[in-house]
Amino acid sequence: MVNDVQISKTLSYWLRHRPDAAGLELDAAGWAPVEAILAALAAEVPGTDWDRLLEVVELNDKRRFEISGDAQRIRARQGHSVEVSGDWPVTPPPDRLFHGTVERFLPAILQDGLKPMRRHHVHLSGDPETATRVGARRGQPVVLTVVAARLAATGVEFRLTSNGVWLVDRVPPAYLERA
Repeated sequence: MVNDVQISKTLSYWLRHRPDAAGLELDAAGWAPVEAILAALAAEVPGTDWDRLLEVVELNDKRRFEISGDAQRIRARQGHSVEVSGDWPVTPPPDRLFHGTVERFLPAILQDGLKPMRRHHVHLSGDPETATRVGARRGQPVVLTVVAARLAATGVEFRLTSNGVWLVDRVPPAYLERA
């Protein structure tokens, strides 16, 4: 039986970080041909066909992937460590956004703020529940509140992805509060 989690993790790895590991080339916006993905998945996760790929894309709890309108291309919506030029619109943020992490990262975050690390942007959630789920991936979650509207007032741009993830280049410590 084909495992949807395995397919999702494989797609994340290829479409966000290592397209070369599957012999893929992403275009400037991060799109890869669906046919190339299906061919690579056939070797990596046998039994994966178009219907299963579509199911993984549509049912992914975080809506990590999207398929183009003509169903010829697929991409990760955000989270890339490879160079892509995202088409995320600059959007005024709400007053507060949220970031999920774990206790062991708090000293560095409170000293240096939130930085993208190996990704292009810091990812923020619109609600504390989502941030809690994100933080829980690495242990007991800690949720930080980002005073987003105040940060945006300084000229910092916020971008909103099509699956509701907020992106920002960094968040200085002065704009963070422990929720």
